[in-house]
Amino acid sequence: RKMSMPDPLNPSAHTTTFQAVIFDMDGVLIDSEPLWRRAEREVFGTVGIDLTKEMCIGTIKLRLDEVVAHWYKEFAWTGKTPRQVEEEVLSAMQRMVSEEGKPLKGVREILERLQGAKLRLAIASSSPFGLIDTVVDKLAIRDFFQVLCSADADALGKPDPAVYLRTAEQLAVDPAACLVFEDSLLGVRSAKSAGMTVVAVPAPDQYGDPQFGEADFIIRSLSEFSFKIMEE
Repeated sequence: RKMSMPDPLNPSAHTTTFQAVIFDMDGVLIDSEPLWRRAEREVFGTVGIDLTKEMCIGTIKLRLDEVVAHWYKEFAWTGKTPRQVEEEVLSAMQRMVSEEGKPLKGVREILERLQGAKLRLAIASSSPFGLIDTVVDKLAIRDFFQVLCSADADALGKPDPAVYLRTAEQLAVDPAACLVFEDSLLGVRSAKSAGMTVVAVPAPDQYGDPQFGEADFIIRSLSEFSFKIMEE
């Protein structure tokens, strides 16, 4: 007689205490990093700044206002205010996501399984709220989430824990009962500082970086995740 096996993505089938799962957005739910580089190069080029790929990568997990402030301090351009540049980059990103945005591997599957397990779901992103809106609509995943949080509303972005603490508060869940998926070291540190359990999902070229040892678990893609690996 065949015996039914426990669902590895279902926390009720294992000894877990999580009540909510929080996802970073860029690089976790959507492959947006190449789009960010294009948008930044396009807009900063209009004020005479030629951002290289390496320059873009160096600021990739900062909030947009922090990115603009960083380059304005470095180059102090004229012709447009930093706020105008910020708005133009956001507009370019929203356009590119609407035209080209695609979910990363395993996104819909994990959201469906976690929702089925009655866990509360949220996004905590460094991106402006307008872009979060664009992404969840483009990927058709809005209905999975109870809370959408942007670090734009906080005094400090990641690695400060503010956005994760605020997300937990809006979920009405203790931070210790939250599981987080992050692709960056700044994000891992932000969630860990908030007292949460963190699964790192680094980009392929960063998977072997020993700094990701700061996370509780490391996986190559969301499709690899199961609560069973946390027990093992």
